[in-house]
Amino acid sequence: MASKPHHDAEADAISRKENPERYTFKPRAFNIVWGNDSRYWRIPPRSALSSASSSTTSNVEEFAELVQVSWLEVTGSVPLEASTNYQITFKLSFKGDASGWSGSPVFLMAKVGKKGKYKWKRLKELENLPRQPTEVPNEPFVVEVLGNPPDKRLYFGLYEVWTGKWKKGLRVHEAIVKKKT
Repeated sequence: MASKPHHDAEADAISRKENPERYTFKPRAFNIVWGNDSRYWRIPPRSALSSASSSTTSNVEEFAELVQVSWLEVTGSVPLEASTNYQITFKLSFKGDASGWSGSPVFLMAKVGKKGKYKWKRLKELENLPRQPTEVPNEPFVVEVLGNPPDKRLYFGLYEVWTGKWKKGLRVHEAIVKKKT
């Protein structure tokens, strides 16, 4: 077992190369509960990713893979601007042997500032998630930032912490947080 069971986000795993109005979170950019313990999660090692990115012909599919957990918590945060809306999507898939998801309500949740009130949406599409990477939710999930909040961060994540059921086989490919006009 790792000395520290949770994986802390690596800031350099968040990209804004494609568009400065959009944050792209790759697997190492998330805080993942039990993510630093290979009995529960497989997260691509930093060395494999840096060597893959240096290759001009590389098309490495990158994802954090859930081996087994009863407490799903995959989170991230971005700086925000006053009076701006942000849309959040995740790209997810299931491995062929995925199980434990039936009756396990997975929620996408977000809040403005640590003390903000959560906005949430149950991701019912996870009940029939295909094996190929798919963006969820199906309908836009937009968080509105009213005025100029004192804590200028948007916190978001995927959660299933209520049932205590063991789940496996989820692949988290990325999340996108973009300004919405």
